Amino acid sequence: MSWQIYTILILTGLVMLFFWLWRRASERHSAVAFAKSSLSSKYGKMTEQFMPFLKDYPFDPQNFRFIGSPIDGIQFDDDKIVFVEFKTATSRMSDKQKRIAELIGQHRVTFEEHRLE
Repeated sequence: MSWQIYTILILTGLVMLFFWLWRRASERHSAVAFAKSSLSSKYGKMTEQFMPFLKDYPFDPQNFRFIGSPIDGIQFDDDKIVFVEFKTATSRMSDKQKRIAELIGQHRVTFEEHRLE
């Protein structure tokens, strides 16, 4: 065989090796990115439960009730009821949370009593 064929075989092998290494690194990166995102979500859900006890929280934390989803909780004061959603950094409200805020803004909130007998 001529040196040209050996060169082509070596180059082909190198290309295949680099492709395999790139694909493996890409898969690992995706797994790490997913784990980081998952941890961030778990961290957010955990810290939401402690937010009412921070010094900057403007209400009495004893009157806060954690719901978790689709909003974080409800604050019960003597003269008002406040639906509370905690956000940190660049997080944004979901479409469902935005819709809840719209309904509250439109005064489409009711109270019902249901009795079981």
